[in-house]
Amino acid sequence: MKVYEALAAAFAAEGTTDVFGMMGDANMHWMNALSGHGTRLYEVRHEGAGLSMAHGFARASGRPGVVTTTSGPGTAQLATSMLVASRARIPLVAFCGETPLGDESAVQYLDQRRFAAAIECEFLRVTKADSAEEVVRRAFYLARTESRPVLISAPTDVQLQEFEDVLPYAPSTELLNAPALLPHPDRIEQAGELIAASKRPVIIAGRGARNAGAAEQLLALQRRTGALLATTLQAKNWLYGQTDYHVGIAGLFGSKVAMELLQEADCVVAVGASLNHYTIESGYLFPDAKFVQIDTAPHVVMGNGRVADSYVQADAVTGLEALTGALERRGVQLEGFHTEDVHRRLTAPLVDPADYHREPGLLDPREAIAVVDAELPGEIGLVLGSGHQTDFGTMLFQRSREVTSNYGMFGAIGQAPLLTIGAVVARGGEPMFVVEGDASFLMHLSEFETACRYRLPVLVVVMNDEGLGAEYHKASAKGLDPALAVIPTPELGAVARALGGGGATVRTTDELRAALAEYVRAPRPTVIDVRITRDVLSVPYRRIQYGEDV
Repeated sequence: MKVYEALAAAFAAEGTTDVFGMMGDANMHWMNALSGHGTRLYEVRHEGAGLSMAHGFARASGRPGVVTTTSGPGTAQLATSMLVASRARIPLVAFCGETPLGDESAVQYLDQRRFAAAIECEFLRVTKADSAEEVVRRAFYLARTESRPVLISAPTDVQLQEFEDVLPYAPSTELLNAPALLPHPDRIEQAGELIAASKRPVIIAGRGARNAGAAEQLLALQRRTGALLATTLQAKNWLYGQTDYHVGIAGLFGSKVAMELLQEADCVVAVGASLNHYTIESGYLFPDAKFVQIDTAPHVVMGNGRVADSYVQADAVTGLEALTGALERRGVQLEGFHTEDVHRRLTAPLVDPADYHREPGLLDPREAIAVVDAELPGEIGLVLGSGHQTDFGTMLFQRSREVTSNYGMFGAIGQAPLLTIGAVVARGGEPMFVVEGDASFLMHLSEFETACRYRLPVLVVVMNDEGLGAEYHKASAKGLDPALAVIPTPELGAVARALGGGGATVRTTDELRAALAEYVRAPRPTVIDVRITRDVLSVPYRRIQYGEDV
């Protein structure tokens, strides 16, 4: 057996079912061997795009995503996407071929160790045959236990060495033993005292709570405390529709009603949420509140530089059960925010349709989002990109559906469609849609062809203002020339059809409804180019750029 065969067998034993990447001299032997194990290989048009697909796969599956590149320039293409995955703390393993060990004169030579350090991922190198399996095991162990990307660098000459298969491979999963993290009773009592003394509690659920499957426990605590339920951006829309007192996102992307209500809170219970400065508006949202935090990390410093008044280290399920039980024993049953007046305020429309901006041939982005939300069934998952035009979707999508956001992760545009492709693969080909701006989508247009080639039913809703929307509005606010950020685009519906998918360019709500109905009827790779006006500024930008209280 060759080393590359042992490496491939180890990846398969780690549960690798799908790999994204591009073949080259330095990884082709490994890819060929991995294919023999039944692993599906997705050839992409750009290595960095492949990494982002692996990122999306990891988020959707809960397992490490896997990407592969050849040596040198192939590995170098990973830079931006690897930084995004690192900042998002995504478990991911990159198998990167390398030029022969020590041959710095090779055309494709790259100091891959220093490169890995620069793009913020762990680095492991296969330096000899008998270390091959241990490198793979350690890579997956680190990815799984530290929730981070790991780069395996495999020199071609080492890959071609002989490997003696002495013992069966023991995958990293056999090393994992993570019992439920039980909370300390004293911390639970302390947290219970803070909540019992409050009158207007709020629960903020984060991605950690959602990933832990703590829905039942969160709702039980909410019913007992009369709390408003808010989420972080990364848990957007979670549990929406399961309670009458869901206020939406806490922080910059929250509605005006959410801002007003959350400022009344005197106790905040955060579950699986770091309470970064986006979520708590650096303390502006909760000026007088006490904080209770439940998290698996040993400790977390909040976005206002403070630590919680009561920090409970526990997994979400056991922490919430213990806290609700303590309140029950105390006989605590609060009305809190659960009043008719609060319910009336929460059920009012976020945008009055009478306020929509009417312009011939262009849609108001807020109205476009309302149509998309109404026409696409709730079982179709959503991925949100970053940038001005996706702010509308981030704030205004209301239907209960699974939502993934790429906002705030290195600030890189163009990632969301790639994450969606990976997520569709992870979910066995279930339809999903992504909302992205035109400049962001065009950055990786070639990967729409990848979705078409593999018949992945990704719907890309392009909020097209024909420009760099964020820069257009920032330039206006700074007194600069916004026209410099205007970039005309072709009819993206026609481009999508030319690449082998479905597509439409829409300028009215009727055209948008018809295009969405076509996708729902027969899901396939589709682009809907929604032409929108530049004359509507999103609420977050109105707050940030002009200080408006909206």
